[in-house]
Amino acid sequence: MVTRLRPHRFIGMALRPWWRLTRGVTLGAQAVVIDGAGHVLLVRHGYRPGWCFPGGGVERGETVARALERELLEETGVRVADAPALQGVYSNHRHFPGDHIALFVVREWTREFTPSPTPEIAEQGFFAADALPEHTDASVRRRLAEILEGTETDGLW
Repeated sequence: MVTRLRPHRFIGMALRPWWRLTRGVTLGAQAVVIDGAGHVLLVRHGYRPGWCFPGGGVERGETVARALERELLEETGVRVADAPALQGVYSNHRHFPGDHIALFVVREWTREFTPSPTPEIAEQGFFAADALPEHTDASVRRRLAEILEGTETDGLW
């Protein structure tokens, strides 16, 4: 099965700046997917720089958990096998006023396919925490330190 960028996803990406200006609060769901060797799944988007966790926006009428499952499957082919653990809800106001990210840790999962690159997800891969790719987003590094090393959570993305 190949996941393609659906028209409503493209429209959503194009309208993102407008939503940021007109909505009081937005919510995204992202996942720290960890494999059996302790490697973390990261994606590189085609529309912004850096490596980050897979995930995306919660759509109207959708639960955060369902959004996480949908985004993981669409972007990476990962299917959540057990309830993910909520790591925290972070304010992303440094980048977008009113934006929040619910971050989950996913340790139980399956993967039946790996989607081909798309305009949304240019690359993806599993990386050791001590060998992250160059240009890994600073917030990803902070979250991994919180999860894997027990550093204090600051609440800001």
